[in-house]
Amino acid sequence: MELRHLRYFVAVAEAENVSRAALKLHVSQPGISRQIRDLEDEIGFQLLERSAKSVRLTAAGKVFLAEAREVLAHVEAAVKKAREVAQGGSGEIHVGYAPSLTVQILPAALRKFSEQFPQVRVALHDLSTEEMLAQLGEKKLHIAITVRPPAKQLRGLHCVELARYAMCVAVAPRHPLAELKSISLKQVAGEPLVVYSRKDYPEYHEMLDRLFAGGRKPRIAGEHDSGTSLIAAVESGQGLALVPSCLACMVGARLKLLPLRPASPPILVVAIWRREADGALAEKFMACLRPEPAGI
Repeated sequence: MELRHLRYFVAVAEAENVSRAALKLHVSQPGISRQIRDLEDEIGFQLLERSAKSVRLTAAGKVFLAEAREVLAHVEAAVKKAREVAQGGSGEIHVGYAPSLTVQILPAALRKFSEQFPQVRVALHDLSTEEMLAQLGEKKLHIAITVRPPAKQLRGLHCVELARYAMCVAVAPRHPLAELKSISLKQVAGEPLVVYSRKDYPEYHEMLDRLFAGGRKPRIAGEHDSGTSLIAAVESGQGLALVPSCLACMVGARLKLLPLRPASPPILVVAIWRREADGALAEKFMACLRPEPAGI
């Protein structure tokens, strides 16, 4: 079944005459009759009762007409929205993001996207990774920007790497360890540690478990649901924190970010979206998110 079958059927049903429908559609009368018969053969039941001068809908045809009109209306709306985006028109896209991981990625992408599509609204949603994956599945989000989740959580999704950040230790400027050039895991374990909440950031706690596996466990001094509260806790002297290096542009002189010794595996920040087509807007935004190719 193709869209032209539906268009021909709707035209004939509305005109109640094959000749008038053929004239309206600029096709031959035998051609439109053949297409409708092909449609009836494919679906397995009769849509029209034919006489020498007119056609009338069967009971099944009346039901099919309403559904066919709806399908064609959806197609027309989809084409209109895509054309508006392609021509720099209006629209809306929903993007989930992790603030502390996207401070260097998202502002540049938003600026680039808004320059190209000033009439398109980008709705940003500050969510945990688990929430983003759930809302992608529910089609509430078009794109999620977050730490790379386990492969099993990416089934049915596209995923592209955007950045890699080294793990650093955040310390208050007056902390005794602040004068060091780097900090070891053993030294971190000997200090109170402020962390992201386990409920909202389970992948962060999985990372902590890997880092301190087989060694001394750190003492958790407090859990926080955002990067801003985590920064404030470290600044006030509540403890150290393990954070990605990109947080440097958020903390300024409030904290010192020291390299971790030995270096841990980098934090991978990715963009995730559904495998099925999410529309032109998502593709345009993804183009702005993708890192520029390195110069030769």
